[in-house]
Parts: sequence; C-alpha cells; structure tokens
Amino acid sequence: MSKGVKVHIGTLDDMGRRFVDAWRRAERGEKVDEAHITFIDLPALLAAITPKRLDLLSYVRHHRVKNVKTLAASLGRDYKNVHKDVEELVKLGLLTRAPGEVRAPYAEVDARLVL
Repeated sequence: MSKGVKVHIGTLDDMGRRFVDAWRRAERGEKVDEAHITFIDLPALLAAITPKRLDLLSYVRHHRVKNVKTLAASLGRDYKNVHKDVEELVKLGLLTRAPGEVRAPYAEVDARLVL
C-alpha cells in the first residue's frame, strides 16, 4: 500500500515531464515509487473529487468494506449514487475493488492549487 497520491492540475506536457523525470531518476538507480493524477483544469478536478467522494474515501480508508451495498448503508447514502462514486474513484485509481473488498490504497491525497 502506497503512502500517497499527488493530484495535479496540468497539461499532457506536465505529465510527460513528471514521467521523464521519474524515468531518469530510476535510471540513476533511485527508487521511484510515486503516484500522480492530473486533471486538465479545476472544474474537472472538482467534478471528479467531490466532498461526498472525499468522505467515501476517508470512510473506506478507515473501515473494512466488503462491498458497495454495505458501504452505502454505512454512509447512509443511496446505493446507486455510492456505486457511481465508487466506479469513478476506481477509474481514478483512488479506490480498488476485489471480490469481498473495497479499499482505499492511499493514506494521503495531496492536492495543491498553484495560483
């Protein structure tokens, strides 16, 4: 389980620079163990990582969750909405699903806005 993931607002060029930098560090023998998620703009980030999704992530991080149905019940939310949120967070890599388990693999989500 990784410590954290860094969330960015940026371009494909920004992502490419991070990739090349990590590649070069790995070639020098440095350990490279990092995760990044990049959004094209602030509205895209806020649409993907909503306050309810952050609450869901925090709950999953601190509780054993068997499935979406029990998660929805634990959160007191509608199953359909929780299912949609889980699917979106899985696509982003912020949640993982396996038979009998929903997990939040990161202890930290580091998101910064540079003005």
